[in-house]
Amino acid sequence: MKPATAAKKLGVYLEATPEEFQAGVVSRDELDEMQANPPEWLRDLRRNGPHPKQLIAQKLGISTSGLVRAGITEALTTEQINAIKEENPDWLVRERKTYAEFKAEEARLAEKARLEDES
Repeated sequence: MKPATAAKKLGVYLEATPEEFQAGVVSRDELDEMQANPPEWLRDLRRNGPHPKQLIAQKLGISTSGLVRAGITEALTTEQINAIKEENPDWLVRERKTYAEFKAEEARLAEKARLEDES
């Protein structure tokens, strides 16, 4: 598979991976091995970052769209994410509220669909 696909499956920011990872092709067996026994570089990336947008959003409890609205377009390290969480800026409070409302509506619609399927 392409390095970008493998990085996404591993939950890491492609541009922060080693050059040989970015330039090569990753087989399913290699991916499985990296997931089961992550090399040091992978453990470091997962622990310290920089992290991809999806993971940043997850760690902050907001959507990736919320990141864009906040002007966060680059990968962030764990330290930077923790600093944002500690600061708890107004935009983060607002985006968390928006995301919680979205998830609640999503759950309501899923329950409604389930009930309709049962009848």
